[in-house]
Amino acid sequence: MLPNMAVESVHGRGAAINPPNRFVPLEVCPDPDAPLEEASAPTTQFFHDNARVAIATNDSPDIGFEASLNPYRGCEHGCIYCYARPFHEFLGFSAGLDFETKIMVKTDMPTLLRRELESPAWRPKTISISGVTDAYQPVERRMQITRACLEILAEFRNPVGIVTKNALVRRDADLLADLASHKASAVCVSITTLNNDLAAKMEPRASSPRARLEAIRALTDAGVPTGVMMAPIIPGLTDHEINDVLVAAADAGATFAAYTIVRLPLAVADLFQDWLDRHFPQRKEKILNRIRELRGGKLNESEFGKRFAAQGIWDEQIRSLFDLACRRAELSGSFPRLSMADFCRPRGSAGQLSLF
Repeated sequence: MLPNMAVESVHGRGAAINPPNRFVPLEVCPDPDAPLEEASAPTTQFFHDNARVAIATNDSPDIGFEASLNPYRGCEHGCIYCYARPFHEFLGFSAGLDFETKIMVKTDMPTLLRRELESPAWRPKTISISGVTDAYQPVERRMQITRACLEILAEFRNPVGIVTKNALVRRDADLLADLASHKASAVCVSITTLNNDLAAKMEPRASSPRARLEAIRALTDAGVPTGVMMAPIIPGLTDHEINDVLVAAADAGATFAAYTIVRLPLAVADLFQDWLDRHFPQRKEKILNRIRELRGGKLNESEFGKRFAAQGIWDEQIRSLFDLACRRAELSGSFPRLSMADFCRPRGSAGQLSLF
C-alpha cells in the first residue's frame, strides 16, 4: 500500500489515493490533521482541452485500429484497472483520483472533426470512439460532444466502432442506426461482471450491469450491430463469470463478443494493489499471482507485440472458457467488418465542388 494516505475508501470513486506523478519531482501530500471527509471527497472538475486535431492515428502493430476519437481525457467512471490512467501524468496530474476528478474536455472536437473529414487528405477508415477513455462518461449527458461528432460521421457516412461502459450510448441509437444502414457502425458494450456490488467497487460511476444489458437490447432493436466486450477479465476475481456474462449479453441481443486480460501499466499496478487491500485483502495475493502467471512473472508486460498477449495455463483456460461460452451463446468471436463504400463528402465541403 502506498504511504501517507488514508486507508478508507472514497465514496463513488475507484481510486482512493493520488500516487506521485512520475514526471513531476514534487509531490502533494494530504494534511494528516485535515478532517477525513474533507480529504476523501473530491469533486469533479472539468477543464477545456485545447486540442488541435480530432482524429488521432497510430501505426502500432498490436492495436486493432488505426484512427480514434476521444472527446475526453480522464474518466469519471473511475474503473480501478483502467490502462489509460498513466496518460493523465502527461498533463501534470496523478493517475489516481486526479484521473477521475480532473477531466479534460475537447469542446472544439466537432469543428475539428468536420474540417478533417472535409480535407482531401482524409481517406475513409473506421474511427474508433473510446479508444482511450469513455466517450459516454457522465459529463457527455450534458456536453453532448460525442453525439455532435456522431452527427458529423453520419453525415459523411464514415464508419465508426464504439466501446463503452455507459448505457448513455442508447441515446444515440438513431445516428448509429443511420450509419448501420450503410454497414458503417458497430458498438461493443463492456461488461466485466454481473455482480452489482463488485461493479460498484470496481467501476463506481459506470452504468450498472443491468443498464448495460438494456443498452445492448435497445441498440440491437434499433438495427445497430452490438456485441459485448468482457474487458478486462481479472483472473481470480471475474473469470468465473465468463459464461454468465456472455449468456446474459446474448439474451439481450448481442451478436459478437471479445475480451481482454487485465493490464497494470505503471501507476495502475500500485493503484490496483491498493484497491485490493481495501476491498479484497484475503484474495489479493491469489489475484496478483494469477496476473503474474499470465504476464511472464510480472504484473505488466510493456513490450510491443507482447503487452496485450497473455501466456501460460491460465491464458489457455480463459481462452477455452470464452470460446466455449461463445459457441454455446451463438456469439461471433469477431468484430463486424465495416464498410467505407458509402463514404461521401457533402456538396460544398472542402475538397468537393459545389453545384452553385
